[in-house]
Amino acid sequence: QVQLVESGGGLVQAGGSLRLSCVASGRTFVLNAMGWYRQAPGKQRELVAGISRGGSTNYADSVKGRFTISRDNAKDTVYLQMDSLKSEDTAVYYCKGERSYRYRGPDFWGQGTQVTVSS
Repeated sequence: QVQLVESGGGLVQAGGSLRLSCVASGRTFVLNAMGWYRQAPGKQRELVAGISRGGSTNYADSVKGRFTISRDNAKDTVYLQMDSLKSEDTAVYYCKGERSYRYRGPDFWGQGTQVTVSS
């Protein structure tokens, strides 16, 4: 199996920055794309940003130009740099690891890290 552990969340003022990290351990060779999702109270979980093993990225429109996703394959770590934070970015942020098509089974999720942006 694969374990994902997020860190870096916290309380920040609007306009500030945070950097989230997600470290994967275990059978990490089964992983392909990685992503960050978030879930605010009373809302569905939504994709924030994704990155392929080769480094191709995609972002939700709401975070384009403010958030940057990156990964270090040698360290099995994916990052989310969040700048110009807004109160609406407040949510629990989850890291997701997607399996390569070669390895069937469910994808992997971390336990989540809380991000709170005060206005």
